[in-house]
Amino acid sequence: MGDTVSRRVLNRTALERQLLLRRDKRPVAEAVEQLVALQAQTPNAPYVGLWSRLEDFSKDSLSALMEDRAVVRASMLRATLQLVTARDFLRLRPALQPALSKAMRGFMGKRAADLDLDALVAQARALLAERPYGYTELGEALLEDRPDRDASALAYITLRCHLPVVQKPPGGTWGSGSSATYVNAAEWLGSEPVGDDAPDALVLRHLAAFGPGTAKDVQTWSGLTGVASVFKRLRPQLRVLRAEDGTELFDLADARLADGDSPAEPRFLPEWDNLLLSHADRTRIIADEDRPKVFRPGARVLPTVLVDGFVQGVWNIKRARSKARLTVELFGSTPKRERDAIAREGERLVAFAAEGDEATVDVVVAGG
Repeated sequence: MGDTVSRRVLNRTALERQLLLRRDKRPVAEAVEQLVALQAQTPNAPYVGLWSRLEDFSKDSLSALMEDRAVVRASMLRATLQLVTARDFLRLRPALQPALSKAMRGFMGKRAADLDLDALVAQARALLAERPYGYTELGEALLEDRPDRDASALAYITLRCHLPVVQKPPGGTWGSGSSATYVNAAEWLGSEPVGDDAPDALVLRHLAAFGPGTAKDVQTWSGLTGVASVFKRLRPQLRVLRAEDGTELFDLADARLADGDSPAEPRFLPEWDNLLLSHADRTRIIADEDRPKVFRPGARVLPTVLVDGFVQGVWNIKRARSKARLTVELFGSTPKRERDAIAREGERLVAFAAEGDEATVDVVVAGG
């Protein structure tokens, strides 16, 4: 049957493996590999995510890794932009291709019907071999030979779903906005992705970063289907546990479970942080009744605040001339001691975000 694991132990274990139980001292690239990927739909999000996880993290330390081609921003998990090491991009991208193709079919629908994908991908690859292209620019170039199609759909199909491409810095770096350009991985990294297309390694990496978990958790995190058969194949080398509701959980055989009584200081997570997007049952991180306050229409996932390890609020930073204000909106009753800790951590966050801007900072903790 396996030992029963409490929700609090699952929470603390997730925080520890996500480097959120205490700030970690490891180098930035090693941290990115421990996390597998950081959601990077917006350029600033991975910076905030790493700031909350690492001691003495600086924006320049991550930007330098991107400039040096050691870390890349590319379409990976769930066909969304993620920040990963170049090494992980090359070895994990092949196993994610079925999920990327599925995302294309689900998102494009009729817009991809009767489209010669091989010819489209070959043309896009050839264009990108000549020079970097922006998303809209490439779509319009591909549209010239397919005037009855949609330029945005052509860009999505090639850049997000079928071509192994990465964004060229400064695209994807702090404050760069949405003006990124794409290059073929072969040109930027010197190699095409060459990893095994079987998802076994992905399953094991998920458990190391988010476990203990289930096949549904890996499917939620990666977008892959048919993961149950992989767990069946790997079962002899995994540790089997049980959640309090009886759900069977799997973990790496030598992985340590955290102490459920470990203290957890307030942490600020960016929008779409993978901690909130990597389990089918998210109650180890956020209560079901609080999910609508965070998971918003249009597939938005708001920036969140962890209090005692669980999502207890949302936050945003607004700039007005020379002032940067962080507003925290708490969901429920929060003791003054916790509110003060949130305010102190918030002051550090807004100072990090506004660093170099000569802005005065302000923190407002509301609700609760």
